[in-house]
Amino acid sequence: WSLLLLHPQGQTFASSTTKSSNVVSTASTTTARSRAKVPPAKSTRGQSTISPPSTIDTAPKGIFRVKTSKNNNMANQNGWASGLSQQDLMEKDTVLVLDEHDNLKGSASKKDSHVFSEGQPRGVLHRAFSVCLFDKSDGRLLLQQRAASKITFPNVWTNTCCSHPLHGMTPNEVDGPEAVACGDPVGVKNAAIRKLYHELGIPMDTFKPSDFKFLTRLHYWAADTVTHGKESPWGEHEIDYVLFVAVDSKNDLKLKPHPEEVDAVKWVTLEELEGMMADKSLLFSPWFRLIVQKWMKDWWKDLDDTMNTDKHCDFVNIQEFDPPQEHLGGAGKATPMFLKGDETKKQGAYGKIQVHKESTLKQFMHLDEVFSALTLLYVKPLKSNLEDDYVKKTFDAADLAFCDDILVKVSRSFAGVIRQLPPSMLVDILIFYLVLRALDTIEDDMTAFESNKVKVKLLKEFHKTALVDPNWTMDGVGEGDEKLLLQQFPKCHRVYQALNPKSKEVIADITRKMADGMAEFVGKDLGQGTLDLKEYKRYCHFVAGLVGEGLSRLFAASGLEPNSFSKEIYLSDQMGFFLQKTNIIRDYLEDYVDKRAFWPQSVWKKYSETGDLGYFTKQSDATVRENSLHCLNELVTDALELVPDCLDYLEKLRCQEVFRFCAIPQVMAIATLEKCFANSDVFTGVVKIRKGMSCKLILNTNSVAEVHGTFHTFATKILDKANELKNNGFEDPSYERTVKSCRAILDRTSEMAKVQKMAVTGNRALFFGIVSAATASMLFAHHVPSLDSTVQTVLKASVIGLIGLAAWWNPLKPASHLKSAREIVKTL
Repeated sequence: WSLLLLHPQGQTFASSTTKSSNVVSTASTTTARSRAKVPPAKSTRGQSTISPPSTIDTAPKGIFRVKTSKNNNMANQNGWASGLSQQDLMEKDTVLVLDEHDNLKGSASKKDSHVFSEGQPRGVLHRAFSVCLFDKSDGRLLLQQRAASKITFPNVWTNTCCSHPLHGMTPNEVDGPEAVACGDPVGVKNAAIRKLYHELGIPMDTFKPSDFKFLTRLHYWAADTVTHGKESPWGEHEIDYVLFVAVDSKNDLKLKPHPEEVDAVKWVTLEELEGMMADKSLLFSPWFRLIVQKWMKDWWKDLDDTMNTDKHCDFVNIQEFDPPQEHLGGAGKATPMFLKGDETKKQGAYGKIQVHKESTLKQFMHLDEVFSALTLLYVKPLKSNLEDDYVKKTFDAADLAFCDDILVKVSRSFAGVIRQLPPSMLVDILIFYLVLRALDTIEDDMTAFESNKVKVKLLKEFHKTALVDPNWTMDGVGEGDEKLLLQQFPKCHRVYQALNPKSKEVIADITRKMADGMAEFVGKDLGQGTLDLKEYKRYCHFVAGLVGEGLSRLFAASGLEPNSFSKEIYLSDQMGFFLQKTNIIRDYLEDYVDKRAFWPQSVWKKYSETGDLGYFTKQSDATVRENSLHCLNELVTDALELVPDCLDYLEKLRCQEVFRFCAIPQVMAIATLEKCFANSDVFTGVVKIRKGMSCKLILNTNSVAEVHGTFHTFATKILDKANELKNNGFEDPSYERTVKSCRAILDRTSEMAKVQKMAVTGNRALFFGIVSAATASMLFAHHVPSLDSTVQTVLKASVIGLIGLAAWWNPLKPASHLKSAREIVKTL
């Protein structure tokens, strides 16, 4: 973009001096030096309109005086720009057009790639570089102020040199993925050498490609609305390679700034740069602001290590940034591309995508669910054991209050289920959940860490830092309440330290194993999902299967479940797989937007005609809709095949509170899978089951029979959907497999489901019988005036109480082997 300005031909430049220490200034005597738009020139082939480079005289007090040279050899180096006008260069020079993963897609002229319009609201994504040149002797950085006559971002201060690698250059300036992966994009470095000469007159033999340190890449865009107004037709959209280079002393460096490119240069310390950026009268380029705000401070203070080690390097990730508010818009009315989300909204990726919910009216039409919601809220709420004497005496009240409060904020659904656990294990599992949530927050944050190495180190050391150091905390990671959890982690640590030794051992061990697994996936590009079903399963094991293992070990450690439960590794894994696969299926769009997806490529690529995971979002296309449902149903079926093992695990439990704790997420999962099956809403937002249904499911987790009944119900619904689709001519490749999975669940649950259905039918009949009798009594009391008013009141109150008792009392219950924790403790 340094060559965007097309000067009128015949323009000449004189020099002037800006009296500022360490500053070189160039200026024009023509009116084109204003910030007004400069129209393209009509060039004459073979006539160069690139202004001659300037020379520098050293003046007293470190002030440099710039003189205009008549020699224009810079533009002719290696034939580049030889005999061409600025307009010719704009049309001739071709930038490297990219996809979002920095893969080369083709080429475009400089002019076309920087145009913001309705057809391309953010221009064309292309490759760029930003060079930061340092003086080793005093640690200063060389800044340049872009020429006032440039079309895009004139007058702004920025890093030493920034431009683009081009097609067709010698030496070659095009790098492939392998060059980036090994940290040595020689093509970009060749381009940097060329442009340092063109913009600043630094001789091309001053640096070799090996002198440059490649640190990372950032994907950013910005409309130049500051210069050209809200409808600006110009802007930047680049994947920018950040390069550091250093000289022993600035005194050994020959600078000849080009007046059409640069107005001034200045050597600054970090403190001076921060002061300049705080000065509202000075403009800075949006890309340089991002580099400074995200990385520069640490890199600069640690310059020796930055230049000589890979400590600060990230060759895998591409950090993504939307521009500040003033650079949104442009002629294409571009809106934020990399949404950060609303921290007050957890569902839908913190407000980034819509959540599909049924209207309030539709929800109220399910009267059984409304009744269940009222029952769970006011009649049979899940009991909280946090007020138990054992809990109060064992743990600090203030710290535990924070842990309970943050648990509700990060996962309201799990909070109620955890609180109803027996006092002897409640806090252990609460802390286990929060510790893993903290670890997961670190893993999920894709922008907080300067490199993957830093993130991996933090993950692998988490069990030795966060669980050992009472003062360990972390700031600037995560969003919303998860961020607060890390900031206030010492409160969790103090509660953790008060747990029994067996529980602490289990929590620390699972945390270590999970961190190792997460670290394995940190460096992988998951923008297009996991590679295959094997990797898909491996990821689910690390983030969910290990949770199941840890819970089983904690159950055994409490004495409320047999010691053998600590060895139920396989079934524990399967329980975790079922929950995690359900979440991954439901969260397709949320994960895709976050560029950290998990749908296995070996499955979805069978149905994506473009070979891109985002293919399924185009639901307006009938072919896409059909293919997306084929893919979705195969993944749902894959998850359904885990159900028999989940039921095996639940049937082994003996403590009623533990059973309910394990069963509630499982019945929620089967209900969610039924909601997702053959549902195209999965590809346009987040699909959620009704809240009333959730309440109903929670109320029906008191026995194996109730849980079997729930699984039987939803397996029947999925089977009915599959058959209906087939009868309507929908050819589902997974149909036979889906039918087989559903029938396996139905065969497994049919006997218990019948018993449960009979109990439900009997209780309903009893309830309506009591209500009918009570209603008759009410009418009788109301229409018999001879009854004393007090007697009438007592009778009415008794009737209301009887109705309430009927709602609460379910006398007909299937036999259950489960016992309360209190009963088990008495037995022990």
